[in-house]
Amino acid sequence: MTVTREQVLEVLRRVQDPDLHQDIVSLDFVTRCEVQDGKVDVTINLTTPACPMKDMMRSQAEQCIRELPGVSEVNIEMTAEVRGPSGPTREMAPGVKHFVAVSSGKGGVGKSTVTVNLAVALSQTGARVGVLDCDVYGPDIPLMLGLSGEPQGNPEGKLVPVERYGIKTMSIGYLLPEDKPVVWRGPMVHTLIKQFIGDVQWGELDYLLIDMPPGTGDAQLSLAQTVPLSGCVLVTTPQRVSTFDVTKSLGMFELVNVETLGLIENMTGLAIEGQVEGCSAGSAVRLQVGSSSESVQTDAEGRFRAVFDVFGEGGGEALASRFNVPLLGRIPLDPAVRVGGDAGDPVTVTAPDSPLARIFSEIAGALAQRLSIAEHKSLPILQ
Repeated sequence: MTVTREQVLEVLRRVQDPDLHQDIVSLDFVTRCEVQDGKVDVTINLTTPACPMKDMMRSQAEQCIRELPGVSEVNIEMTAEVRGPSGPTREMAPGVKHFVAVSSGKGGVGKSTVTVNLAVALSQTGARVGVLDCDVYGPDIPLMLGLSGEPQGNPEGKLVPVERYGIKTMSIGYLLPEDKPVVWRGPMVHTLIKQFIGDVQWGELDYLLIDMPPGTGDAQLSLAQTVPLSGCVLVTTPQRVSTFDVTKSLGMFELVNVETLGLIENMTGLAIEGQVEGCSAGSAVRLQVGSSSESVQTDAEGRFRAVFDVFGEGGGEALASRFNVPLLGRIPLDPAVRVGGDAGDPVTVTAPDSPLARIFSEIAGALAQRLSIAEHKSLPILQ
């Protein structure tokens, strides 16, 4: 029996995108389908290279095709193209598909650290990524990526982003001496944000992550007025004072019609591991961190592990449930993250196979999923 192209496309309708709830044929994800002498070659073009369901969809498609009588060989190529939300062409940064604000209710929650590692994790999937440092009062992105020096200009009079690890960046930290504070009023912050978006040669980017200052001030409002944000990501720690302040950020972004794509809970717990030489299995070890103590038992090799919730627990989950927004992930407290940030070498670069890097990768995939859904919406700009 000879298999036909039409038969292949028909069985591929059984493969559903789990986020868009439609089959891949109706979504025009099947960009190539060639059938010759029982050999089937198919290309499936997804909406993001960071899609965490990519392997599952490939497997489902191959299984459906192999069930057809007459199929002798199946080759499936998975590609991706970030399309961006629908809407009129922008004059400012027209090549950027998604603008994503990364914000927080208060300082000190690791927002810039999360931004940098998410950018690297997205880039490692093949996405084109940039980071815009809008925290004019505390521009940390250059330090965390090990960058310095003034950006160069191009013949059109635009600034060329400073790049490392495949991430295009721009920050006021490149333009001012390290020890010079920024003492600006709101209108100056607004002007700078417009210039950093419109007067920088961003080129073609799938995602531009925008590191915001903490709070709900001028920078957030200016950004919402300047570009059509695909959404925002809010970073919190588990402690109550942090989640309390994040509620204000949630309300502010809702007020300006910007969707909260999800929450990230940072510094969820401090893991302590060790080994007691010559210790038998089941021996008790008492650990103490500050006023907290915990008793754990060793395994057959004398190893033990305990997690101390230094900043409390469950704050991010409670907040996500209360406001009906996704919790994209939980990042444990680990010195490796701090070391990487201080050295300008993010942990997602220095230890890409570590548990921490995998967590950032999973969060990046969850964020990409949310943005794929946002591509099917037209998001307003605050007037």
